[in-house]
Amino acid sequence: MIKKEMIAMLLAGGQGSRLGVLTADVAKPAVGFGGKYSIIDFPLSNCINSGVDTVGVLTQYQPMKLNAHIGIGIPWDLDRNIGGVSILPPYEKSTNAEWYTGTANAIYQNLRYMESYNPDYVLILGGDHIYKMDYEEMLNYHKKNNADITLATYPVPWEEASRFGVVITDDDLKVRDFEEKPKNPRSNLASMGIYIFSWKVLKEALIKLKDQEGCDFGKHIIPYCHEKGDRVFAYKFEGYWKDVGTLGSYWAANMELIDMVPVFDLYDEFWKIYTRSETIRPQYISDTAKINRAIIGEGCEIYGEVNNSVIGAGVTIGEGAVINDCIIMKNTVIGAGTEIHKGIIAENTVIGENCKLGVGESVPNDFKPAIYADDLVTVGEDTVIPDNVTVGKNTVISGGTCEDDYVGGILPSGGSLIKAGDR
Repeated sequence: MIKKEMIAMLLAGGQGSRLGVLTADVAKPAVGFGGKYSIIDFPLSNCINSGVDTVGVLTQYQPMKLNAHIGIGIPWDLDRNIGGVSILPPYEKSTNAEWYTGTANAIYQNLRYMESYNPDYVLILGGDHIYKMDYEEMLNYHKKNNADITLATYPVPWEEASRFGVVITDDDLKVRDFEEKPKNPRSNLASMGIYIFSWKVLKEALIKLKDQEGCDFGKHIIPYCHEKGDRVFAYKFEGYWKDVGTLGSYWAANMELIDMVPVFDLYDEFWKIYTRSETIRPQYISDTAKINRAIIGEGCEIYGEVNNSVIGAGVTIGEGAVINDCIIMKNTVIGAGTEIHKGIIAENTVIGENCKLGVGESVPNDFKPAIYADDLVTVGEDTVIPDNVTVGKNTVISGGTCEDDYVGGILPSGGSLIKAGDR
């Protein structure tokens, strides 16, 4: 039997509905980040940098792009005969076909995969956070405490603690209690959704709770283990960690990359972030271009002005165009004379000439005000916006649009133009 000390199970099947049209056709872990990467690149890179060479990636929602991105794991040195990366979608059993209904249910359905490596420890990861973490250090901490479960935790501001599952510990960081999104939190130590389990403890709990509807680690598995007396410890992580679960936090995390001294360094030689890279021509910066504090991807053609923005690979920005505080994803074309302020523009979008996006007063979005907020303009994949259009703040556009969709050539602040399938 193959023997691995620790394997990783990476939960990458989430829809990420709070990212709106950005995840209409792709799973959240496959969404672009930082001009070059996908969100899932960060936990995968953490694995190989930490010496974890066996990773099961559990997919479900819109997996095609994610599967293509991971492939056989070559960029992360995970293309191995023994171990490496394995894509683990839900599948039809002899008696039934069952979707993953919760984080722990997804892991339970892959018991045979884990058993095939006979691990001492199992590392459970999410595929939707931006961070660098040495999982080997966390494993050493787990061993030192003779723990059955170790939870990675992160100190959050007290005023934000009610948005998280928080843990209450003693002075030795042994967990005494859990609170799931409490109104009046007793702790600001938030669970990061990263766990190390001793294999026997995990296996017993998964089998015991296999019939629990929507079985989840935070709601079911860890409370069960804690109540039966398993040793549960909190591992206090104090590096950079960002949950990019909303459009506002996603935009802010990208903007932090271009700070004068970025809090999250993509250029760290000692902890590289790996990704699948295509063979792309060099970028071209015209003599008419002006660039001020920006990340510019390979294959871009820049003829206009770019300020404080993250520009993905293969983007064309026409002459006289002005891009301020934006995320422009790969293979997008911005027409000449167009201005975009605080926009998130998804892949393969075409924005016509002499448009103005992100202007006017701030008005709540008329479709989903909690999602399309923060004065952002959000444009989904493969969208076409015609020439001479003005678009306000807190707006969303997805799909091919034409002049008739914009009354008087305007989509006012708070407006939405979304094709039925992206709702």
